[in-house]
Amino acid sequence: MLTRLIPNIFYASMQDGLDLFVEGMAFKLLHRDDRLAVVERDSAKAYLVEDAEFAAKDRPEIAIETDAIEDTYAEISLRRPGLLHPNGEVIERKPWGAQEFALLDKTGVCVVFRQWRQD
Repeated sequence: MLTRLIPNIFYASMQDGLDLFVEGMAFKLLHRDDRLAVVERDSAKAYLVEDAEFAAKDRPEIAIETDAIEDTYAEISLRRPGLLHPNGEVIERKPWGAQEFALLDKTGVCVVFRQWRQD
């Protein structure tokens, strides 16, 4: 049984990743050493890796599914409104049926929060 997919997200400066995940989205810092930070909130987890070479090659878009998109939006937009993506700064129902909003950090990493219809 698969239980979790955990992305590696590369940053030239670890502080940029911590700013988005810990300061912006209130993830808890579980581990940090010279090149790696492990962050987690609820059942979402990510590995932040300091590596300028890989960071220059890959600015990912990460989706986080939630069952409380309005609460998540209210919390993050109050905490760090400057992180809201200019093309996803409000909760919007997409043509595929999900409600979404997005964050964009200064390095180009995009985090989309998504809640699927509960029909």
